[in-house]
Amino acid sequence: MLEGKTVNLRVMEKEDLPIVAEWLSTLDFYGEYNPLMQVSRADLQKSYDNPTSEWKLTWFFIEKKDGRKIGEIGHRPVGKAQGIAYAILPSERKKGYCSEAVMVMVDYLFLSKNIVRIQAHTDVRNEGSQRTLEKVGFKKEGLVRKHDFAYGKWTDDYIYSILREEWKEPRILTKTNQEY
Repeated sequence: MLEGKTVNLRVMEKEDLPIVAEWLSTLDFYGEYNPLMQVSRADLQKSYDNPTSEWKLTWFFIEKKDGRKIGEIGHRPVGKAQGIAYAILPSERKKGYCSEAVMVMVDYLFLSKNIVRIQAHTDVRNEGSQRTLEKVGFKKEGLVRKHDFAYGKWTDDYIYSILREEWKEPRILTKTNQEY
């Protein structure tokens, strides 16, 4: 488990798949800026069991200190970098939890991987996600045209990144528990 000040990040396990399936099938969990997904538990199980599937991210739950799951964050290799993605329950947005989770993930990735950058995409209309990334120190690099197909139309994304030299040292990761 990766521990921050107000949230922890815990690697998702097979027994967590029912809540993941529920979140994936809840329209407002990923919000209006992400593609619609309806995933059965059986399909999710197949993806989890098959490491060559599209679902290649290493996923963590974002948990409050009392253990309540409030979102998810994941990372995966993107060339010589790491890409991150995240989502948080609508009721827990605008409280700083997602920014802290991204900060913890950035600390973890720069401490554990020989990479020079971490990157993330966000819909150009998603000002909340853009604020989260900027708060953590990510810089907007540019526009990725027609990156996603969501709600019947192609949408553009901004790509953000943070470089190792911009990060310098851990900002929030307080403890790493090597249970996984």
